[in-house]
Amino acid sequence: MANPTGFIDFPRVDNEHRPIAERVRDWREIDLPLAEKTLNQQAARCMDCGIPFCHGTGCPVKNRIPEFNDLVYRGRWREAAANLHSTNNFPEITGRVCPAPCEAACTLAINRDAVTIKSIEREIAQRAFDEGWVRPLRPHHRTGKKVAVIGSGPAGLAVAQQLTRAGHEVVVFEKDDRLGGLLRYGIPDFKLEKHILDRRLEQMVAEGTKFEPGVAVGHDISGRYLRRMFDAICLAMGAGKARPLVVPGSELRGIHFAMDFLTQQNHRVAGDPEPPADRVILARDKHVVVIGGGDTGSDCVGTAVRQGALSVTQLEILPRPPEHRNPETPWPLWPRIVRTSSSHEEGCTRRWSVMTKAFSGSDNHVSHLHGAEVQWVQGPRGWEMKEVPGSDFTLPADLVLLAMGFLHVVHEGLIEQLEIQCDPRGNVAVRNGMTNQEGVFAAGDTVRGASLVVHAIYEGRRAAAAIDQFLRSEALR
Repeated sequence: MANPTGFIDFPRVDNEHRPIAERVRDWREIDLPLAEKTLNQQAARCMDCGIPFCHGTGCPVKNRIPEFNDLVYRGRWREAAANLHSTNNFPEITGRVCPAPCEAACTLAINRDAVTIKSIEREIAQRAFDEGWVRPLRPHHRTGKKVAVIGSGPAGLAVAQQLTRAGHEVVVFEKDDRLGGLLRYGIPDFKLEKHILDRRLEQMVAEGTKFEPGVAVGHDISGRYLRRMFDAICLAMGAGKARPLVVPGSELRGIHFAMDFLTQQNHRVAGDPEPPADRVILARDKHVVVIGGGDTGSDCVGTAVRQGALSVTQLEILPRPPEHRNPETPWPLWPRIVRTSSSHEEGCTRRWSVMTKAFSGSDNHVSHLHGAEVQWVQGPRGWEMKEVPGSDFTLPADLVLLAMGFLHVVHEGLIEQLEIQCDPRGNVAVRNGMTNQEGVFAAGDTVRGASLVVHAIYEGRRAAAAIDQFLRSEALR
């Protein structure tokens, strides 16, 4: 136990953000690091409780949180880094973008502020890079087996790193021009600067993982080619089928999927040329409406503010959650409460329990959103939505961003070519990581639908273990 009275002696301290007036003028990360003394005190707050729910219930990758908290408290940072990397391939990323379900499950969270686990994790990972402790872990021997990984998001990268270290020859195919999947193009730089990702990719290259960016598997090369050239395949393409909004006027120009908007801005930050004028998506001097109240919608808010939007409004069809824990999501579950992100603090009007009924405009371009308030009532089949009579409203909307989530993996192309079976929700169905096709595995959002980065890493590690076992059993036949 780090400090038996630490949770009494020290209050919780969170990372401060750069001032709003400063940070909205650039694309750099907004968090400020905590001082080492503060980190020592925050680690001392960990009670090392008999059943660490932060580890068992909260953390999808099963980080050994009480252990690394104790090591940080004792100043044994290198051991803390080794401990953290034993369960998490990319703690420098989860320490930035994970919503920290571990903190929701912290025993202190029953009646006090939880331990700042996420901040401690981030600083352990940062120190590991700063001190040069993160080095390539090359395999001691090669198995001669070849694995193709489709997709270089967090699941694909976790699969690739684990299998490379196990001695297999791994090739990662990525359809985009750069590696990282949604880590690269779906998360704004003010949350995750891309040099953080690049330095981890450099480690993976040095370990022996091979990357093939700019290759759309299923189009540029076929599934049949992969089956012939590789001993195993792992599908880690993510859940790329965005949920559409089908209402009158949804075909008007100026209505875009959120990911197209975010991807284009990340290309700009990377210094890439602007797309053709008819494909440019910019919020500058526009009234922006973001439909969808999740993290992707929040990222759209922060991006639109930085681009110079006249106004930003975020709409959510679900009712406003309570401010504090509610009986529907008791500890140690992830609480359904209202969350205000740093992007919301930068300038945004938020509305809950509203539905979009139509769009209107002129010259084939959107100018207004027409909506109404809704009420959620308990019916015979669960919660049902009913429109509130007389609650119609109209908002100016020069740019509309659809951030309503994703349905499932894209079926056209590789999934169809390989004749992969999907579950009723459209996700790839697996058993022990393997699809209905022998030697073809799947991981991450491809299997579970759109979810957290930390889930993708964990499932990538599990898929890698299943692939390694499959290849070794094949070698014995």
